[in-house]
Amino acid sequence: MSKTLKDCAAGDSGQVAGFEGGGGAYRRKLLSMGITPGVALEVVRVAPMGDPIEVRVRGTSVSLRRDEAAVIHMEAV
Repeated sequence: MSKTLKDCAAGDSGQVAGFEGGGGAYRRKLLSMGITPGVALEVVRVAPMGDPIEVRVRGTSVSLRRDEAAVIHMEAV
């Protein structure tokens, strides 16, 4: 079952299944950060109010805002 990165908790991991439609410029930003379909992501930490979310992708830590994380669909591995 697919869920968005925004719905994941600290310690969760999975693969990027795809992105929400629209927002081509933002999608290009995610792709340039190495967040591509099929790549493994691990949620390292979620701030107490839920914003931002720190993820580890390709050995690098990246912080994303909740609205940014909402466009990334995840699949459990």
